[in-house]
Amino acid sequence: MAYDYPPEKLSIYLSDDGGSDLTFYAMLEAANFSKTWLPFCKKFRVEPTSPEAYFRTASEPLNDADNWLSVKKLYEEMKMRIEATIKLNRIPDHIRKQHKGFREWDFVLSKHDHQTILQILIDGRDSNAVDIEGNPLPTLVYLAREKRPQHHHHFKAGSMNALIRVSSRISNGPIILNVDCDMYANNSKAIKYSLCLFMDEKKGDEIAYVQFLQSFDNLTKNEIYASSFRVLQQLELHGLDAIGGPCYNGSGCFHRREALCGKKYEKNYKVDWKKVSDTKADESASFLEETCKVLASCTFEHNTTWGKEMGLIYGFLVEDIITGLNIQCKGWTSMYLSPERDGFLGVAPITLLQTLVQHKRWMDGHLQVFLSRYCPLLYGYKKIPLKLRLAYCPYNLWAANCLATLYIVVMPCLCLLKGISLFPKISSPWLFPFAYVAFVHRAYSLNEFLWCGGTFRGWCNDQRMWLFNRTSAYFFALFETILKLLGYSRLNFVVTAKVSDKEALKRYDGELIEFGATSPMFDILATLAMLNLFGIFGALKKIILDVDEDLQVLEKFGLQTLLCFVLVTINLPVYQALFFRNDNGKMPSSVTYKSIIFAMLACTATMCF
Repeated sequence: MAYDYPPEKLSIYLSDDGGSDLTFYAMLEAANFSKTWLPFCKKFRVEPTSPEAYFRTASEPLNDADNWLSVKKLYEEMKMRIEATIKLNRIPDHIRKQHKGFREWDFVLSKHDHQTILQILIDGRDSNAVDIEGNPLPTLVYLAREKRPQHHHHFKAGSMNALIRVSSRISNGPIILNVDCDMYANNSKAIKYSLCLFMDEKKGDEIAYVQFLQSFDNLTKNEIYASSFRVLQQLELHGLDAIGGPCYNGSGCFHRREALCGKKYEKNYKVDWKKVSDTKADESASFLEETCKVLASCTFEHNTTWGKEMGLIYGFLVEDIITGLNIQCKGWTSMYLSPERDGFLGVAPITLLQTLVQHKRWMDGHLQVFLSRYCPLLYGYKKIPLKLRLAYCPYNLWAANCLATLYIVVMPCLCLLKGISLFPKISSPWLFPFAYVAFVHRAYSLNEFLWCGGTFRGWCNDQRMWLFNRTSAYFFALFETILKLLGYSRLNFVVTAKVSDKEALKRYDGELIEFGATSPMFDILATLAMLNLFGIFGALKKIILDVDEDLQVLEKFGLQTLLCFVLVTINLPVYQALFFRNDNGKMPSSVTYKSIIFAMLACTATMCF
């Protein structure tokens, strides 16, 4: 609401797919606080305009400190009221009487079975909708779309499509920004930056969406879980602007409404911004609340192209990727925008399991796209450039990379125990290509990471997560995708939890990897770590026992031993969690026992056969 943009041209919509009256109450409190907060932002040029983020880091100014402290006090009081109501887990009667919208929850059976709840909390067309200084406020709308057990709600894509339809009736703004609930606006000029691209006289009319960099405000110095995708976002995605534009990444994205609603791009397409700048409905807020409910009903999309050609595409875990591809195949382009000050900041996972679950969902969805009729190589044929079609494929095939990675992690150590050499001898000239590729690739990767502002330890963590993801999350993503293709599994959208206890947060801040849970993915990580540890022990045994032939052993198995040693080094946090840690973030005992047993069985089977 506090963007540096004319408030009468702004409309903010909140989609509450939980259908919670507590969320509605919090939004009412925020609407009231905005009357004080918006003038405050203009006066002090506040950045970021999220009060929680701002007061967490800002210090009171030397001039007009009283006003600054009074606004901070108002915000803290609002937080206390909301938190007290949440602890109570119900809306008190005296609060329910403050707004007619609370009566809607008298008819709600559950969060999975309720009617459409639509409330215009601030009507920007109303002359009484002003802040404490008499300036107009943006339109503010709460929506909880209808949900019924017998109707599929299509997760985030269904929620977005309901918002698109409702907003087209109330405000019908030509540009739509979508932001996930765990992100906040960090740059008040983000709207103006995106409009500079949309309104460019030469290429602006071709742009369907402007994707901002996805950044996080809770990353540790060395990015323990490699959540920033530093090289991908700061190097690779920028390069896509030259061949049609980046994919749609789900959040922090400005869309052209017409493109998002299925319109194909035509060469002579031209936007008259004067005509589309003010198209709000003339009806009263109460009339719009009643008439727009049908647009968010369960049955509205039946026998329509919503979810197929209009709005976000249904049936995929990565609805954003497939939607962006569909838009680009209709002739539109996209742009990637990364201003000096990040446009949006979010919350990255703070435990290893949260990170792995998130990656599994992404990779499952990407592979699902590649194996569907929307495969970029086929669906994009003669629609988008070959370079752009190929650019989608590395991400679509990330899950399949687990097979090669598992081979690299498993086979060298087992063959070392068996006495089978996989690489040329150290004295052989054929060793040079292997050594050259390994060294140059790692050196190039390190140089990229440092150039993008990372640290050496951050790069080491990035390599570790590369291994963890590909041997666990990507493997399960590949396995589940195959089961879905065979009809043994159904689409299941897993929301990544971003809330953890204080102890876990403290360990995260100290850059200590959080295990502390039982998971099949941890079983795999621990077993692979133990396998490589046994492989090193086997190599040392050969060198120690065969004293006369130790040079021959090193000559024959030197590179293989070095690879196992590197893998053991990468897995040091796993060994620490298995055997040495005593905090709640250690590896569960059941995982420790299973990993040792599985690794010993694999080693025994290798020696026997």
